[in-house]
Amino acid sequence: MLSLPDITALLGECTFTAVRSGGKGGQNVNKVSTKVILTFDVLNSEVLDEEQRALLLEKLMARISKEGLLQLNSSTERTQLGNRQEVEEKFSRLVNKAFHIPIRRIATKPTRGSKEKRLKDKKAVSGKKSARGGSIPEAFIDE
Repeated sequence: MLSLPDITALLGECTFTAVRSGGKGGQNVNKVSTKVILTFDVLNSEVLDEEQRALLLEKLMARISKEGLLQLNSSTERTQLGNRQEVEEKFSRLVNKAFHIPIRRIATKPTRGSKEKRLKDKKAVSGKKSARGGSIPEAFIDE
């Protein structure tokens, strides 16, 4: 069974870069670097073992560059600190989702009661539809 790596240790290996961005902030966005870019080097991570690294590379293939870098950014908040927290949460959710193993559903047979209910409901709908097809008025019959 594959264990979930320590998220705080992974965040310690990440580099954060602040750059200028558009979005909320008015004229403030033109002079303050509030957008935060998180970069995580999956291939050279010391926290991940080989099995975890392979799983992360497989699950996040579309988000990881050829150099093995995972980059996430956030520019939704007005402050650099807010965007840093946002990108850390995004990273945490992404890693947790990658390591999540869904529980397989065990197929079961329908119960006797559910079969009887389905047939009873089917018969009721059938009766309702057959009752709609009443006789044709004599005025419409061509002789």
